Amino acid sequence: MLKLHNLYKVYHTDEVETVALNGVNLEIEQGDFVAIMGPSGCGKSTLLNVVGMLDNPSDGEYFFFDEDVAPYSESQRSEIRKQNIGFIFQSFNLIDELNVAENIELALLYHNMPAAERKRRVTEVMDRMGIAHRASHMPGQLSGGQQQRVAVARAVVGDQPLILADEPTGNLDSVHGQEVMELLRSLNKEGTTIVMVTHSPSHADYAHRIVNLFDGHIVTENTRAA
Repeated sequence: MLKLHNLYKVYHTDEVETVALNGVNLEIEQGDFVAIMGPSGCGKSTLLNVVGMLDNPSDGEYFFFDEDVAPYSESQRSEIRKQNIGFIFQSFNLIDELNVAENIELALLYHNMPAAERKRRVTEVMDRMGIAHRASHMPGQLSGGQQQRVAVARAVVGDQPLILADEPTGNLDSVHGQEVMELLRSLNKEGTTIVMVTHSPSHADYAHRIVNLFDGHIVTENTRAA
């Protein structure tokens, strides 16, 4: 599905040069579940941003479905993201003024899709995530675990083949965190590829492969039984 070859990301200020990614080589197959771990500041979120085409690498190649997207413009990357990638964030990133159904539907508004089809998909994914009874609730009326379920629903409602999750359980207690991980495992078993940044070894154990970063480069990779 995706291949990173000798990838670098360097940030420049007037006086400081920071190498966030330092010659990263990584391949992820369709249907994989990959956990990215490492200490704070090691490049995990930067790597996820590059994989998600939210940022361009400074050097190297990034093949997404055999297409080198590294030199693409923001508009080109945006079009690929829209069709292929769903995002789950630690802070949920829900819109306070929209109810649950509207927050989920927001992910479909950039697609050329009739309103009736959008409503059908939203209803289907709410049922799937066990939040249909919360459809008219506002984010502030939900627990943290429920908010993250809405965020997961928003990420998958477009049937994108790749989900990128940045510390998806970071703001949750252990019970709700485990619920979200079970949701991700279920999505992966249905064929969705998942790349997840986490600090939690127990949550990383849900993945097929654990990639450890340090100072911007991969130091170890451990493959686990699916």
